[in-house]
Amino acid sequence: MADPQVKTFLFLQGPHGPYFAMLADALRARGHRALRININGGDKVDWPGEAADYRGTFRNWPLFFDDFIVNHGVTDLILYGDCRPYHTSAHGMARLRGLRVHCMEEGYIRPDFLTLQDDGVNGNSTLPLDPQWYLDQAAGLPERTEPLPPVPSTFQARARNTMRNGLSSALMRPYFPYYRTHRPHSFILESAAWCWKLLMGQREAERSAATWEAVKGQPYFTLPLQLNSDYQIRVHSPFGDMRAALRFVIKSFAEHAPQGVALLVKRHPLDPGLVGWERLTRKLAAHYGVGERVHYLSDWDIAQVVQTSLGVVTVNSTVGTLALNGAKPVVVLGHAVYKVPGIVHHTSLDSFWGAPRQPDMTLYSAFRRVLEDRCLIRGGLLSEEGLQMLVDNAVQRLEKDPSEVLPLTRPARRRRRGMDVVHGSAA
Repeated sequence: MADPQVKTFLFLQGPHGPYFAMLADALRARGHRALRININGGDKVDWPGEAADYRGTFRNWPLFFDDFIVNHGVTDLILYGDCRPYHTSAHGMARLRGLRVHCMEEGYIRPDFLTLQDDGVNGNSTLPLDPQWYLDQAAGLPERTEPLPPVPSTFQARARNTMRNGLSSALMRPYFPYYRTHRPHSFILESAAWCWKLLMGQREAERSAATWEAVKGQPYFTLPLQLNSDYQIRVHSPFGDMRAALRFVIKSFAEHAPQGVALLVKRHPLDPGLVGWERLTRKLAAHYGVGERVHYLSDWDIAQVVQTSLGVVTVNSTVGTLALNGAKPVVVLGHAVYKVPGIVHHTSLDSFWGAPRQPDMTLYSAFRRVLEDRCLIRGGLLSEEGLQMLVDNAVQRLEKDPSEVLPLTRPARRRRRGMDVVHGSAA
């Protein structure tokens, strides 16, 4: 008779780099089984051990996946990002078979955390939006009195992992003839854009410094841009594209922001430069008559930008939690786990400009403690030390009973696809 404490974990696509392979080794060392299905060449490089390669069409993927989990007695599914087409399909099939599904994603709170949550993350999260629930759940959790030391990370590690994964996927395309990436642009196009961005780095740094000097002494709100490739924009917002979100915010700012207040639009640090965000920002600002009050910043420390800002307007970026950490007002236009009444400004964007609502920091502290205890693991993907922390913390979480991770009975989420607050009114 099989030992109920021994689990069979199936890994699908993970973050670029060795993390999933390291986690599998750690689970095996604890007596569990760890299996893998590769979907493209990047998967094969990131997982050097034995694995099954799926080389068929996406139409046949659900049947292949179902046969695999049944034939191998899989008990738990682990995936990174629950909106990729292969992962969405696998998630549904796994639930039909009664598997426990563990979803990972970059942390709700950054840096130094990774999200690890049952069932779904971000817009698919089952976390409620009830403020009292967080206060009740946090009652028995300790408050941190001292900040944790930062987890080491390097941009070089991110670049190395991304390039190796992308190049391997491109070179092995004939071996995986039916695979199509979930990203909107090809690896070659993004690589070319990154090369150009790096070549222009000094010039961009000088322009950013000049912009920052011009803006920092005046009152301003911050709009952090998000990646068009991010499912937070493509699935968990009403916009579908960051261009639409940018237009929406600038129009509202032009119509309702007090005179003498500026808007600072900040480019995402991992944006490869395939969209002319500065040109579009200036064009929209001029169109709505606020060309002198809207500024664009390509490269700067977002923490410093937020620190002196009047507040943050975001679709659902984790810059929102960065701002909340500093008690800054935040308005959320899409769906985010931190869109809890009392934590964020919970009426219209139009009203935010003139009277941004301060976050209830007692409630936010409770919310953060619950997230760290139930949905986050500490560590990082971009250093050996950070990876080992993630592995150790993930193993502890994965071996817990579901009832220890989130209560079996909790209030309904009242969740909607898209945004809960629209221009000038509640949805």
